[in-house]
Amino acid sequence: MALYLLYESSSGYALFQAQGLDEIGQNTEAVRNSVADLNRFGKVVQLTAFQPFESAVEGLNQCNSVSEGLMTDELRSFLELNLPKVKEGKKSKFSLGVAEPKLGSHISETTKITCQSGEFVLELLRGVRLHFDKFIKDLKPGDLEKAQLGLAHSYSRAKVKFNVNRVDNMVIQAIFLLDTLDKDINSFSMRVREWYSWHFPELVKIVNDNYLYARVAKLIEDKSKLSEEHIPVLTEILGDEDKAKETVEAGKASMGQDLTPVDLINVQLFAQRVMDLAEYRKNLYDYLVTKMNDIAPNLASLIGEVVGARLISHAGSLTNLAKCPSSTLQILGAEKALFRALKTRGNTPKYGLIFHSSFIGQASAKNKGRMARYLANKCSIASRIDCFAEQGTTVFGEKLREQVEERLEFYDKGVAPRKNIDVMKSAIETTQNKEAQPVEASAKKSKKKKSKPEDAPAEAANGDALEDAKSEKKKHKRKKEQGHGAEEMNGINGDVAEQDGTAKKKKKKSKDDVAAASETKKKRKSKE
Repeated sequence: MALYLLYESSSGYALFQAQGLDEIGQNTEAVRNSVADLNRFGKVVQLTAFQPFESAVEGLNQCNSVSEGLMTDELRSFLELNLPKVKEGKKSKFSLGVAEPKLGSHISETTKITCQSGEFVLELLRGVRLHFDKFIKDLKPGDLEKAQLGLAHSYSRAKVKFNVNRVDNMVIQAIFLLDTLDKDINSFSMRVREWYSWHFPELVKIVNDNYLYARVAKLIEDKSKLSEEHIPVLTEILGDEDKAKETVEAGKASMGQDLTPVDLINVQLFAQRVMDLAEYRKNLYDYLVTKMNDIAPNLASLIGEVVGARLISHAGSLTNLAKCPSSTLQILGAEKALFRALKTRGNTPKYGLIFHSSFIGQASAKNKGRMARYLANKCSIASRIDCFAEQGTTVFGEKLREQVEERLEFYDKGVAPRKNIDVMKSAIETTQNKEAQPVEASAKKSKKKKSKPEDAPAEAANGDALEDAKSEKKKHKRKKEQGHGAEEMNGINGDVAEQDGTAKKKKKKSKDDVAAASETKKKRKSKE
């Protein structure tokens, strides 16, 4: 059976045919010895086809596919074009040697080509890799090294590529530094107390807080200089006027020894360092809270930022924590006790780092184990949502926290909690509503912006229509008024006509009277 070798180089795909394997033998040791000699190896392995990559981007995509064990369309066309064709229903008379077993299985499933990958094939491919620049004649010296270096950089960059806002490594470093600072500040504060107590031993009993003690020691310096003028300043630091007065009185009657100015300066400098460390610790805690809300908001809202960060740092990353089952997450941090219990066949621990959660402290002694198991279950769900969700939200963490609180009430009072499926449905609905609200708001804004230039003629047309309607109403009113006016005018005209008729009749009567009068005058004259 003929053997073909598929070699994925940084510059392209190459297909080799292995002939005369009897000369070097099927033994792996014989192949390993013959690889170093190019003359002997070149007679056995010959180049059949070579397909270079068109660009560095294509080379990166092909490299990613090969590393994942997937056959791309380009690789399939290259193999189908250069390998002997296999008839349907018959086995291939050749086999293809590949370096990746996953890639070989995918090729055999897709193209029905028999693939093999073993020590014998790997040794042959090692020889191909060693003498590859000799098989490709058009390659210039240094081209292959440049291609390998560029592809290696781009491949590593793509593998390391991540979201800057979701870097869990920053949380791991921050929680480590926070724990270290707590230890250092505690030890340094005890050193300040011990050092300054030689000068002012009564101050230890008055001021219990380490940070406040360092501030007071920095302010007082020499106890002999304490007076009532220091009471307002001490009241601001201690927050209690009685303690301030007690400090001043204790300073006047202190049993401590006097210190030289150089010793007091050293004490003050060290106290200032402790104060700076305490302030930096506060800033670091605020930074940790903000990073946890960006990286694992649900886990932080469920169990707290500090405990969630400790779980992530102990697991190694958020992805590793998401892969852990809830039983592993429950005892995370108690590995020594677990293996000791397994060795001595004793009781295994019920909780590890999760014990620092407030929920475990609220539970009763008999229910602490149950509560730890239930809380680990919810933490596992929250970490998986944070790891694989595209958009960060605290809705699921808040709902899971409500479930844990309900479970506490169930253990204490017997109140039945809600079902998990109902809580998850409500959480999904709230997240969908939150996502829909900004989309609707943006759509409304875009509609308003679009409607301003486009709806101007429509608004004008609407204005014209309104004006037409108003004019029609006015016309209708005018007609009505004209009708009423016509009736009134008709009435007035009738009255005027009647008045005119009576006036005419009066005029006619007056004319008749005048004629009668003139006739009577004529008759009188005739008689005379």
